[in-house]
Amino acid sequence: RRVPPRFSIPPTNQEIMPGGSVNITCVAVGSPMPYVKWMLNSEDLTPEDEMPVGRNVLELSSVRESANYTCVAMSSLGMIEAVAQITVKSLPKPPGTPVVTETTATSVTITWDSGNPDPVTYYIIQYRAKSPDSKYETVDDITTTRYSIGGLYPNTEYEIRVSAVNTIGQGPPSEPVETRTGEQAPASPPRNIRAQILPQNTMMVQWEEPEEPNGQIKGYRVYYTMDNSQPMSLWQIHNVQDSIITTIQSLVPEETYTIKVLAFTSVGDGPFSEPIHVKVLQGVPGQPSKFQVGAVSDTSIELTWEPAYEKEGIVRYELRYAEGKFSTLTKKDFPPRRSYVVEGLRPNTEYRFSLAAISNKGIGAFTNEISERTLQANVPKNFTVKWVTKTTVVLAWKFSESRSPYKCTVEYNRQKMDVDARQLKMFITGLRPNTTYEFRVTCQESMDGGPRHRVVARTAPHILVKKPKLDIYAEPENILTMSFPPVSSKDVKNFYVVVVPLKTTTGIVKNLKNPDEMDIEELLGEVVLKRRSRRQLAQLDQRNPYITACFKQLPTSFTVGSDHYLSSCENKPLEPGQEYVFFLLAELNATMGKMFATSPHTDTVMTPEMVVDPLPVETGDGLIWVVGPVLAVVFIIGIVISILLLKNRKRKESEPRTKCLLNNADITPHHPTDPVEMRRINFQTPGMMNHPPIPISELAEHTELLKANDNLKLSQEYESIDPGQQFTWEHSNLEVNKPKNRYANVIAYDHSRVILAPIEGITGSDYINANYIDGYRKQNAYIATQGPLPETFGDFWRMVWEQRTATVVMMTRLEEKSRIKCDQYWPSRGTETYGMTQVTLLDTIELATFCVRTFSLHKNGSSEKREVRQFQFTAWPDHGVPEYPTPFLAFLRRVKTCNPPDAGPIIAHCSAGVGRTGCFIVIDAMLERIKHEKTVDIYGH
Repeated sequence: RRVPPRFSIPPTNQEIMPGGSVNITCVAVGSPMPYVKWMLNSEDLTPEDEMPVGRNVLELSSVRESANYTCVAMSSLGMIEAVAQITVKSLPKPPGTPVVTETTATSVTITWDSGNPDPVTYYIIQYRAKSPDSKYETVDDITTTRYSIGGLYPNTEYEIRVSAVNTIGQGPPSEPVETRTGEQAPASPPRNIRAQILPQNTMMVQWEEPEEPNGQIKGYRVYYTMDNSQPMSLWQIHNVQDSIITTIQSLVPEETYTIKVLAFTSVGDGPFSEPIHVKVLQGVPGQPSKFQVGAVSDTSIELTWEPAYEKEGIVRYELRYAEGKFSTLTKKDFPPRRSYVVEGLRPNTEYRFSLAAISNKGIGAFTNEISERTLQANVPKNFTVKWVTKTTVVLAWKFSESRSPYKCTVEYNRQKMDVDARQLKMFITGLRPNTTYEFRVTCQESMDGGPRHRVVARTAPHILVKKPKLDIYAEPENILTMSFPPVSSKDVKNFYVVVVPLKTTTGIVKNLKNPDEMDIEELLGEVVLKRRSRRQLAQLDQRNPYITACFKQLPTSFTVGSDHYLSSCENKPLEPGQEYVFFLLAELNATMGKMFATSPHTDTVMTPEMVVDPLPVETGDGLIWVVGPVLAVVFIIGIVISILLLKNRKRKESEPRTKCLLNNADITPHHPTDPVEMRRINFQTPGMMNHPPIPISELAEHTELLKANDNLKLSQEYESIDPGQQFTWEHSNLEVNKPKNRYANVIAYDHSRVILAPIEGITGSDYINANYIDGYRKQNAYIATQGPLPETFGDFWRMVWEQRTATVVMMTRLEEKSRIKCDQYWPSRGTETYGMTQVTLLDTIELATFCVRTFSLHKNGSSEKREVRQFQFTAWPDHGVPEYPTPFLAFLRRVKTCNPPDAGPIIAHCSAGVGRTGCFIVIDAMLERIKHEKTVDIYGH
């Protein structure tokens, strides 16, 4: 077949800065392949004797003037041209310094001069509060030279600058302008209000500034009354200026007063503080402060507080509580303390509490009532500190099994973090060493909120500051010696040496995690005090971090990988050709939970490669480790297969399915009815003859050759595909069937389409957009289909039933990048009927990269029930490949293991049923081929 030249990658117009460089790529294809050259006006830029075939990259440097460059592709069948316009354009200049035209308490309006003679696409405003740690906030896509910045803090000084953007990029910023927002009334009340009775019926009241003053505090107003049911306008007022302490005299003896305090600025009054109560009797304790709820369970509530003053002679406390608003109060007396757990409560019940301190002079004022609800039996509970490090706190809790997400919110230091309670623990990182933190946890039962928990933790002290040093490195044995800096072991229970391999099974270097943020519980769980055999050691996964040494007293040095027992842990040999770092882990004495400290990582070290004789490849599980490195290469080729499948989706007549053999190892190396072998025999096209199967030993080198020169040979290989026959798609084009196709350009070829049993009286009822695909030495091993549409759900499940399929492979999420890729064709729970098939969800298992759902199928009019599993791989990006092959290998093995040998074809789909579906099918078939023939035949499949 002879094809005139055409551009597969035409040159594109580009804009560059003066003196810049640019590469213009031009790719043309045809049969024969055309020569490609570049021209500037009438001047040839490519020497005639150096003219490349198919692809030509023009490299331009130090470009000062705009010009048009012409790409010419020519062969014996003709010549074509395409023009690329290179425009020289510079970045915009900085705009003029912004001018502030208006300020409010929360906004600033600025104007500026463009400062640019050439057109500007848009402007970018950057602003920040003037403080040492503040970062610039950005507002972009501004098309005018006037803008109001909102959402600012009152009474705060800001720095604002503007930069311009054109088609080249963003220019330098203008000179900044500084301005201060206006004041507002305080947004929060004064804090920690305390009152104490002095002699002569006098009361001293103290407080702290509001957290959000919103301006300069001009003074405070103290409101007090003996009858807190009165409106605030009838309370007595005591004004205070320039002080956070005052005294109020002439109080009525033995009466209880209620006190509220507010702050005010020049703009107005802020909100009232929470009321406190004080009894006018000297020697009687003040009202306890910070009365709040701590840990909550389904039958108990913890209460915490602080005494109003330390030296009040408190002899006991009285706690009053009751269910709801109208139940009888229960009283509890107990000795002085700062917390109390009320037990024997009913689950999911709201209680109200108030507390008073008692001295020998009498009982003081009760606190304001606080309310709290006990937990339900099936909500997260027992929130505790699992362990802490210098910069990390790990919270843990108990929660019954649930398939549905259950959101909890953790608040600390004005920060909020959400977590799914099903995870049972949470890492909170970026904390300060040797610091106490209070975590408030709210679990969402409804739109109105849910139970609250309070957990206090203190991070580990700042020890193990220096990293261990690597002293000696002995190449032949793959061992090394490290020395440790002096560490005080007074508060240390155990020391551990941790080994961190940096390479994955595919050779990719992992992102290095801060030692403080590692899952230390998982690390310690790997410590085995019993010596294993060398065979067991060889089977351990040494690509995960592990502990190689444990000490009660830290030695001055230690040899890693020596295989000697100088400590109570296994000192495993290091792997050849692996990169490592190490760190020291200390378990500290702690009163609550567990406390650890970690050193920084050591410098990176790499062990030398070990040269070994190649061993024969095992079948079964051992195949994964042979194929793992190869699969990364297969993934790249898989992308071509996605295109190949669209063009070449089945090349054989639809025949009855053959049963899967129970033992694939019994198949002889060259079976005369192998569909791939038969295709190579029957359709000996030039492309088929020029692309024989590739030995596995040459696959990596062959793939590198295909990838060279911007995948040139890969493009040429694709262009050479010739099925050797013509295929029709008449059934896909019928008007009655067109709505059943998800994409108009993805059709089912007639010769290999799956034909459903016709339904009497319904035209087109035998049609579904699906085709049979051969496997390795097995006809019709797979069915490739599109993601079902709502109008084809019944057809899809009818196909599953008629084909006796036991496994459905789904290679997409329902929605990706805000686009519907597939409609949900299965029930979320219970039973749904699709056409003539009842589908019942039996089980769902959600894993990190895939999900397994088990369904029971029942067809109307049949007494038979069948079980079908759906395997959904969720880690394959649209128009891409997975970052690592290992998760996909695990997924593929799970599918293969669970598919019964006597089942019908595996049904695979993504969205169109071409790209990711094709990759799954070809990779599965090629792995099976590698096991038996040690070759890969992607072109012929």
